[in-house]
Amino acid sequence: MKKITIAMTLLFSVVSFAQSKADLTAHYQAFYKQMKVQGDIQGVINAMTHLEVLVPQQSRRDTLAYLYVSEGKYVQALNVIGIDKNATDSDLNVEVKAISLKNLNETKRALEQYNVLFSRKPNPALAYEVADLMLQNSDVAGAKSKIEYGLANATDDMKRAFYETQRPYETSLKAAFNYIKALAVFQENQTNVDPALKFINDALAIDPNFNMAKRTREALEAKKAAPKN
Repeated sequence: MKKITIAMTLLFSVVSFAQSKADLTAHYQAFYKQMKVQGDIQGVINAMTHLEVLVPQQSRRDTLAYLYVSEGKYVQALNVIGIDKNATDSDLNVEVKAISLKNLNETKRALEQYNVLFSRKPNPALAYEVADLMLQNSDVAGAKSKIEYGLANATDDMKRAFYETQRPYETSLKAAFNYIKALAVFQENQTNVDPALKFINDALAIDPNFNMAKRTREALEAKKAAPKN
């Protein structure tokens, strides 16, 4: 009789837990929808976190990590999906890792993820990111290859954002590629001031207001004018 009582108690506990879990899942699904309606990103993150605990799903983890990235919470995003390169990762998963690692100055790991993205869906915008990271990792030859791809495939309507000023701005992607080509030429050989200036001037011919290019031209002209030892 005692065994029957214990078994019945366990059965009721299981049923009660299942009902409770179903109720909680329904609650947080409703909460998630309401937070979306209100445009409350942190509320959406909280709802998805509860749902992930209740009913784990890889697609939800990917979306949750992306939401963290949209809020500038790169460590939290990586804590959700990890940092390793996996062949089975979704494009969204790889993009989140790439953006997060880049913003955390993990340039080598970020480059791995951007290379994966570029191998899956090559395009000029990704080529710029890869070239930029390659230069940061002293791979000038690799960067120049991606720059040439970008210059050949970028269209006039493509833009690239820069953030060195208090107010972020966009410039032509073609101008950006000429700018980064100047950096690559100069990094390859720091006596290449004139060739680097040529590409900076090409960038400014496309966009005269390109602030980063103007600052780089000033630095190159100052170096050219400096007395030789």
